[in-house]
Amino acid sequence: MSTAGSPVVRGDEPPRGPVRPSGLLDVLGVASVVLDAQGRIVLWSPQAEELFGYSAREALGQYAARIMVHEQHLDLVVKLFADVMETGRSWAGAFPVRRKDGTTRLVEFRNMRLMDDRGDVYALGLAADQSTVRQLERDVALSSRVIEQSPIGLAVLDTGLRYVSVNPALERIDGRPAAEHIGRRIREVLPHLDADALEAAAREVRDTGRPVVDRPALGRTPADPDHDHAWSVSLYRLEDAHGTVLGVALSVVDVTEQYRAGVEAEAARRRLAVVADASARIGTTLELDRTAHELAGVAVPELADVAAVDLLEAVVKGRRSALAPAEPAVIRALAVQADDAPEALRAADPPGQVARYAPDRLVTECVRTGAPVMVAHVRDEDLPRIARSPEAAGLLRRAGVHSYLAVPLIARGEVLGALDLKRTRNPLPFGEDDLLLARELAARAAVQIDNARWYQSARDTALTLQRSLLPSVPSVTGGLEVASRYQPAEATSEVGGDWFDVIPLEGCKTALVVGDVMGSGITAAASMGRLRTATNTLASLDLDPALLLEHLDRTATGPDQSIATCVYAVHDPHLRQCRIANAGHLPPVRVRAGRPPRLLDVPTGVPLGVGGVPFATTTVGLDPGDLLVFYTDGLVETRRHSLDERLDTLLSVLDGPDRPLEEVCDLLLRALHEPENADDVALLIARATPPA
Repeated sequence: MSTAGSPVVRGDEPPRGPVRPSGLLDVLGVASVVLDAQGRIVLWSPQAEELFGYSAREALGQYAARIMVHEQHLDLVVKLFADVMETGRSWAGAFPVRRKDGTTRLVEFRNMRLMDDRGDVYALGLAADQSTVRQLERDVALSSRVIEQSPIGLAVLDTGLRYVSVNPALERIDGRPAAEHIGRRIREVLPHLDADALEAAAREVRDTGRPVVDRPALGRTPADPDHDHAWSVSLYRLEDAHGTVLGVALSVVDVTEQYRAGVEAEAARRRLAVVADASARIGTTLELDRTAHELAGVAVPELADVAAVDLLEAVVKGRRSALAPAEPAVIRALAVQADDAPEALRAADPPGQVARYAPDRLVTECVRTGAPVMVAHVRDEDLPRIARSPEAAGLLRRAGVHSYLAVPLIARGEVLGALDLKRTRNPLPFGEDDLLLARELAARAAVQIDNARWYQSARDTALTLQRSLLPSVPSVTGGLEVASRYQPAEATSEVGGDWFDVIPLEGCKTALVVGDVMGSGITAAASMGRLRTATNTLASLDLDPALLLEHLDRTATGPDQSIATCVYAVHDPHLRQCRIANAGHLPPVRVRAGRPPRLLDVPTGVPLGVGGVPFATTTVGLDPGDLLVFYTDGLVETRRHSLDERLDTLLSVLDGPDRPLEEVCDLLLRALHEPENADDVALLIARATPPA
């Protein structure tokens, strides 16, 4: 590579200062000899010394034919010389010469007549070793054939970065003949490529001499104006033997197939990544709405700019749905997600809203047929079939929705709804790869959504049953002011068997009950209902709390055996006391004015259903204004803290200023109940009042 000071001759401007000559004549070693009219040598170049072996001192004044031509061709050469001098016509040919050292060499000659300003005639002879000439001819011919037949596009740009030559392969790649290249810049020949970047790269190569190898280029040429192609472009600086910069050589290899294979591989990798992400993110809970939001969150922005998850209303209600050809679809929107598309977001049905879609709507077609519907290029006339209303169609138009895809959510052979996808910012239309990915996401999510909706249905049934079994607690009894709360478990767990009861008794007395059946779901709720009914029946007999728990224990150990914990207390306002018996339950808390809250020291006992273990009754004082707090373990138990820590927290929350009981209930739930807790909470608080 030449130094930075190498002269540069730019093709769009004249040379500035001296320019180094080409080394081609040096390679040929052309000898120059001038003869007078008699054939004597009057000028003898250094190249002639090297070619013939005679120094200038030895050659000058000698007859050229005698020292330059082999003796066997002497007569012919003399005749040819005379013809040139007489007619002025040039002559060329090859003759063997005998060099001074006696060796013979085949030399090519060019002879022509010269005339000086006085009219004297001379002959100029140019001679070169024929083997050197032939080698150069072969090299040039070989280079030309290689360039002509190469499948790689080749071009030479001058220092002004204009084409000076192109080979047939580049003509085919560019879709333009060589004549339309010569003298033009890259941007003039190929306006649909990133010509500025290519020319900048060529300019840097020209100026620095540092080659550029395998530079990617992407675009379209007249050879295939409807499709993008990819090329690998290499550039290097051209210099002559003296380091003069001649221009930039450019090679172009079409790598479209490799590029498309790479794009397809990247698309496959992206699909796998999205599917893997979906597997981790969709179905983390059994909440129907959350599962739908997780699906929409995976689809945006990886697959679409706007995504909506809609279910058929009949499916949400637990019924199967099959649409007739002319039947509209009643659809409930569960989730919608948008990536910086506020107008498209406003056009979507808000989550929770039920809408009726006409038979001609695309989402109706999708859920009716169970097949995807794709409109790669959305036109204005398509929007009314996509949007829920004319107003929504206008919003989608302003949002720039240009591509649409709806994929059915199918689980266990049933169409549940559709995943509705739109593109606004992403300039590419939906294609087959997108459809494949959308179907994969929909198939995976549909199973999770189906699980969630059946779980939701079962949970709602159990919760409805449990709530129907819980009492409508009076706010005031003969000697108590009462408040209560029931907090079902989060959707990650089934409904439990927690219950409470407030039972007015004769003589202004009141029975207070809090219990918890082991297990969950409808079975636990049914067991809870059976125990509550038995408790109400036994309470009317005014039994001692310990004796009542013994009867309940026999009920729990019957044919439908169940295990439950329970606290049963009877408050007597006239005696200002409370008799309490405990069957394996957490102790109640008594709160008295001016004193710190305390857990009541009552024997814990064993749970109901164990059988054969007696219970004990403990009597505690309860003056007007005192509070008794009953609760189930769902309020205080967590996986991260010990039970003692949580009970201390319960006491600290209760150790505060006097509040209305309803506020105390809310305070305890806010402070103690954690969302991830997988258990129900029953809470019952009673404040003693003066007897009526």
